[in-house]
Parts: sequence; structure tokens; C-alpha cells
Amino acid sequence: MSEMAAAYEYCRDLTRREAKNFYYGFALLPKPQRRAIYSAYAFARQADDIVDAGLPEDEARRQLGEYRAALDAALDHRPRGPMLTALQRTVAHYVVSPNLLYDILDGCETDLTRTRYETFAPLKEYCNQVAASVGLISIEIFGYRGGDRARRHAQDLGVALQLTNILRDVPEDAERGRIYLPQDEMNWFGWTEDDLLSGRITPEFRRFMALQTDRARDYFREGRKLLPLLPGRARACVGVMAGIYMSILDEIERDPAVIFRRRAGPSTGQKLALAGRELVRVAVG
Repeated sequence: MSEMAAAYEYCRDLTRREAKNFYYGFALLPKPQRRAIYSAYAFARQADDIVDAGLPEDEARRQLGEYRAALDAALDHRPRGPMLTALQRTVAHYVVSPNLLYDILDGCETDLTRTRYETFAPLKEYCNQVAASVGLISIEIFGYRGGDRARRHAQDLGVALQLTNILRDVPEDAERGRIYLPQDEMNWFGWTEDDLLSGRITPEFRRFMALQTDRARDYFREGRKLLPLLPGRARACVGVMAGIYMSILDEIERDPAVIFRRRAGPSTGQKLALAGRELVRVAVG
């Protein structure tokens, strides 16, 4: 096996192990695009793992700094390690803007110092950095038509996925000391941070969550307009990922209290069925 093939294999193994939802969509792509997406996902995942490892802030910042320096070197054709070797090839082949990779790192670095969001505006900016950037990288790999319109919908879909992640993971994030919910809206509905930390289910909580799920659904509505602008296999891939996350949002919308009981989401069988349906849709045009 060549060094490059081994590098992509490393990224695939990491993605298969960690991307419990995305992997079902990625598997529908042609092999060259699939390998490229694996490298982009692995890059974002490893950055996220640094900030979620529970390290002291100084140590996490040091490791992120080293990661940023390693990206600098990779983009200068001096990659170190299999993931960056694969990523460097992906960036060069698909002409991915390095700024998108640095945006991901900037968003991860935000997690080291910012644990609350006063309004939705800074939360959306965070979502743009850590998720919409990944969407923009992805469509460069997929290919697309529609120019700025496609890029705008890719950003919207990235925000929708991240907002859904946030709602699903409220208790888990709170255990890490982070609350990715607009504080002004919590105050408006009268659902307090103490209520959140106690897992208190109140009418105020349900009204607050209704606003959050409505907002995420609006972003999905705009984000799904990307699908007709993508080639067939990429359209199936994105359709599966959007479908999986919309099913998570549906579950939370039906019963917001589920986030305090278990991790919301479809079963493996449901994910496979969704992947099959999307492939059929592509096949019949």
C-alpha cells in the first residue's frame, strides 16, 4: 500500500469509528470524493477532540497551536502524519480554500474561552466556523452548480446540523461547563441555567425548545435547497445526512425532554433504510 493510500485509509478508519451519523452519507460517494471527505472530517474531528479532552486551558491552547502549525506545514507541502498527508492532497486536488480550515480551528479555539452565548448572533457565528465551513469544504469536493446560491445553502445546512447537535447534546455540553443556547431567549421564556443543570422539565422549557427547533428547521429548509445543485451521488450523500439529523430534530420536537433521558437519533436500521431511499431517488432522477 502506498503512503497516500495508507493516509486515506487512516482517515477512513477514524471516520468510521467516530462519525456515527455522517458515515452513512459518506459511504454513498464515489471513492475519490469519499476519501477526500474522510480527510476533511478527520481534520475537524481531531481539532474538536483537543478541546473536548478536558485538558487545562493552557495545555489545550498549546495543542491547538501545534495543530495549527502542523496545518501550516501541510499547506506548505510538508505534511506530518497520515491525516495531514491526505488532507494536503485533498486541498490541492479540489482547490479548497485554506481559510475554511483555519475557520474550523478558530471555532474550536472559541470553546476554550467562551462558555455562554448572550444572543443567537454570536452562536450563529460559532456554527458558521465549526460546521458551515465543513459544508463549504464538502461542496468543493462534491462539485456543484449555482455559485453563491449553492454556497449559501451549504452554509445554512451546516448551521442546521450544528444547531441540531447543540439541542441533542445540551446535558453533555453542560457537564463540560458549556451552554450553547441563547441566554436572552432562556431569560425571555423563564427557563434558567439552574433549570437546565437540574434537568427540570417545565412548560417554560417546552416553549423555549419549540423556538429552538423551529429555528433549526428553518435552516434545514434553506439548506436542503442545496440538493438539486449537487451531482447525483453527492445529492444522495447530503440527503442522507440531512435526513438523519432532521429525524433527530423531529424526535426532540415531539418530546423535548428526551435530551435529558438519552441521546436522540435513529437506529442503525433506520439510517440504512434512509440511505437506500436516497439512492433510489437518485436512480430514478
